[in-house]
Amino acid sequence: MSATGTPSETRRGFGLSSRDARVIGGASLLLAINVAVMYALATTPLAALNDALFSFPIVGAIAYGAAIMAGQLVAERGVAGGDTGVAVLGMVILQLAFGVFGAGVLRFVPRESQLTVLAVTAVVVAVLTAVIAAYVYARSSDFDHWGSYANYAFIGGLVAIAVGTFYTPALLAGFVLIFLGFLLRLGWEIWKVRDERTASVALQTIGVYIAVAGVFVHVLQLVMRYFASRG
Repeated sequence: MSATGTPSETRRGFGLSSRDARVIGGASLLLAINVAVMYALATTPLAALNDALFSFPIVGAIAYGAAIMAGQLVAERGVAGGDTGVAVLGMVILQLAFGVFGAGVLRFVPRESQLTVLAVTAVVVAVLTAVIAAYVYARSSDFDHWGSYANYAFIGGLVAIAVGTFYTPALLAGFVLIFLGFLLRLGWEIWKVRDERTASVALQTIGVYIAVAGVFVHVLQLVMRYFASRG
């Protein structure tokens, strides 16, 4: 689906319109808040929730997946209906879902190293996002199929995690597939920002934020393991 933007907006190439900048800026702000939430929760009992949920990996995956879906639905319903309270509730659910998961990962890093781990993760995610955005904006093709591919990757990831609950080596495949799902979803969300010019900026901001936050928590796990291996 394509819509015509205003004459002052950049439509193709690597330039961003003011509308694109509002979506990216909003999503970046939401992610920054989420990173702060992760850091704040890393020393609280909530950080240990991952241990309980992922004692059976498929339970943890379903629990966080359901929380993210619920948060998105509530936030989008609030935005679409003009109900600020409902929209904020949805965002709180999303912030807590990603924040508690991230805190559970971060708690295994010494407190004095946590800010460094978060900073390195943020840089890696920024580079990945820039590469995906550059690819999407440089091509005039339709990226709608990336949304379908992302869903297939999420489903495949859940199946692999279900198997991995009883056969541990399969967990790696689940991690890779869900990480791939968020990367594909990020490309799909960026394509929608590029082409769906009449869509709600707030709704697109939520979509981009969820995709980037999903990428962030996966990169965070890789960065944490890297720091742990050097310790």
